Amino acid sequence: MTIDHELRHKERRAHALAMGGERKLAARAERGELNARERVARLFDEDTFREMGLFATSNIDADQHVTPADGKVTGTGCVDGRRAGVIAYDFTVKGASSGAVSNKKMGHLKDLTARRGIPLVYLAESTGVRMPDVMGGTGLGNANDRTRFLRRRTNPWVSAAFGYSFGSAAWHTVSSDFAVLRKGAVMAVSSPQLVSRATGQQVDGQELGGWKLHSEVTGFADAVADTDEEAIDLLRRFLSYLPAHNGEAPPVAPVPAGSAGRGDQLHSLVPLERTKVYDVRKVIEVIADLGSVFPVKERFGKSLVTSLCRIGGQSVGIIANNPMFKGGAIDAAACAKATSFIVLCDSYNIPLVFLVDQPGFLIGPDGERSGIVGKVINWMNALSLATVPKVTVMLRKNYGQGYVNMGGAWTTDAMAAWWTAEVSFMDPRSAVGVVHGIDPATEPELYERRLAEMAKESTGYDVARVYGVQDVIDPAGTREFILGALEDNALARTGGVGEHHLSTWPTSY
Repeated sequence: MTIDHELRHKERRAHALAMGGERKLAARAERGELNARERVARLFDEDTFREMGLFATSNIDADQHVTPADGKVTGTGCVDGRRAGVIAYDFTVKGASSGAVSNKKMGHLKDLTARRGIPLVYLAESTGVRMPDVMGGTGLGNANDRTRFLRRRTNPWVSAAFGYSFGSAAWHTVSSDFAVLRKGAVMAVSSPQLVSRATGQQVDGQELGGWKLHSEVTGFADAVADTDEEAIDLLRRFLSYLPAHNGEAPPVAPVPAGSAGRGDQLHSLVPLERTKVYDVRKVIEVIADLGSVFPVKERFGKSLVTSLCRIGGQSVGIIANNPMFKGGAIDAAACAKATSFIVLCDSYNIPLVFLVDQPGFLIGPDGERSGIVGKVINWMNALSLATVPKVTVMLRKNYGQGYVNMGGAWTTDAMAAWWTAEVSFMDPRSAVGVVHGIDPATEPELYERRLAEMAKESTGYDVARVYGVQDVIDPAGTREFILGALEDNALARTGGVGEHHLSTWPTSY
């Protein structure tokens, strides 16, 4: 009997590319959701995808013909001309549940991208592990997960969670350097149905692990998207700020016309009076190259802003207090957010810039219950271990331990103060009450006298007098100060590559 190999190959290929079948694919399209292969096509530049494992199926004989690609589309392609790997969960194949073969495929991509030095993208949506494959002692006894979720940050991992994301879809998402949740997604340890059975209570999926929970409460979502397309576009844009691996400097982009020469706007954006609020995100837009600001964890710990941007074409990470929220007071969420961002930037050789206007850490019972003491010192440790260039610019108020965490006390390489800066152990108004117990309403003259005593020698010039900053500057010169400091980058001799002491810092907190 002669076998028509070409025909058989075409049939097998067509079966694999058909995924879970026309009915399931049509249902997804009707809901406005891309399927796994459409997501891969959106991620990669046209005609650059090289698939690996198309003909893989479940190793369970009964499932062999109903598990095309064993529920995972894997391979490599180009994102804006740079190579990257992808693991796309195909929910039309047994809910993208993970079995031995698909785990093998994923493990290969992790290893390949790490050795090759290219980013790895997870397009996540899964019901979790394939239950029949792992039930019983033999199922778990066959596992070998020693390094399955080990993160050394040698190459960037990014992830988007689109729908139900349980099991490895959740583990990979929270292990990533950048994670997007599409609205409607549910990311949790277990499904709402399983939780309801275990607890005897009805559980809403969004309350259990929806985008609001993970963007505003846990902080696991670095960004939120309305659609599949937007989520993938966010991943592509994030990767544009990062090097392909930790052994090279980030790419340098052309500087858009009009990026420089806007510093005078800062005089009107930031009020002179320390009690008046403003939105520091507008300050960042003026300092950064036009159109380059990319917020990270924008909905979480909102009294602190963390953003990637470019200054003079260089990728830079901004950490800035935002008086629009809680007066800029730093709470536990903001501490965790700062630490996570320092780890990200240090791992991929991205310089850090601190823009400071903070009244101190948020105090009180709620703060202590949230573990703020530990989170303050975690931030301090991360800052001390980071070897990327660090630049501090003090805008207005800068008090207490927050002075250190926000890059004061020579915890950074270059420091300047605006001529409006006010620096002290605490707000002089609070200090009068603590030290003298004076009520300004009943003893106004004495209060003013004591206030003047407490407020003396607290200007930017006083800090400069003892070389606590290198310069006192006109706010309009902020961008130029930062560019000058980056030119004096001590990592220039290593090609902009740091020491990566934070490469194994936990990705979740």
